[in-house]
Amino acid sequence: MNFFRYFVEISYDGTPFFGWQRQNGRLSVQEAVEIELQKLFSGQEIPIVGCGRTDAGVHAKQYFFHLDIAAEINSIQLSYKLNSMLPLAISVQSIIQVEPSMHARFSATKRTYRYFIHQQKNPFLVGKSTFFPKSLDTEKMQQACAFLLGQQDFSSFAKVHTDVKTHICTVYAAHWFEENGQWVFEIAADRFLRNMVRSIVGTLVDIGNGKIELTDLPIIIEQKNRSAASQSVAACGLYLWKIEYPQE
Repeated sequence: MNFFRYFVEISYDGTPFFGWQRQNGRLSVQEAVEIELQKLFSGQEIPIVGCGRTDAGVHAKQYFFHLDIAAEINSIQLSYKLNSMLPLAISVQSIIQVEPSMHARFSATKRTYRYFIHQQKNPFLVGKSTFFPKSLDTEKMQQACAFLLGQQDFSSFAKVHTDVKTHICTVYAAHWFEENGQWVFEIAADRFLRNMVRSIVGTLVDIGNGKIELTDLPIIIEQKNRSAASQSVAACGLYLWKIEYPQE
């Protein structure tokens, strides 16, 4: 059967959802989108495939999913209709037709996450950034980022008992910068493991507040043991920031 494949770019506030992926009895971003698509297509179920999964409370500045439809559609009209029906926490940015071989998850070549920390109490950042009032040696935290680069086994930062075949990831960039009174950690890689960014940030913060030494990080990575790394930071500060695909 012939079909037309479309990539849909969305942004969402993860606060009211239990992550991206469908879950029994708990509203996810995927379910919220599929409910409205079914209404738009006269009750027909329109399954969607996301570029990855985000946990409960995690946000996405840029997220892609794909869907297959039997007939060509007007992307502008569908975008307008979806935006008028979806919850305020989800916004459609664009819809484009792609080759049927393009896959929202498997065709992605690079993913970038950002984690936001604020150190001055701010009611307008609640649920959008993590409040950490203690002093941080951000220079040490920046130096520690160098140990994350390249192709490595990131088992020490991965959620245990998941169904992934490998814990090998290639990190292309990792650094901290200050913006609008917040400290922002940005990391880009070919793939990420569940809970990986939040546990890395937790470990870097412990380096910054003196709980562990800078030189401990390569040892933690080498141990390939989740208990070797620090606790994960809160989900509210994490954003899936950018997804990149082959230029063609």
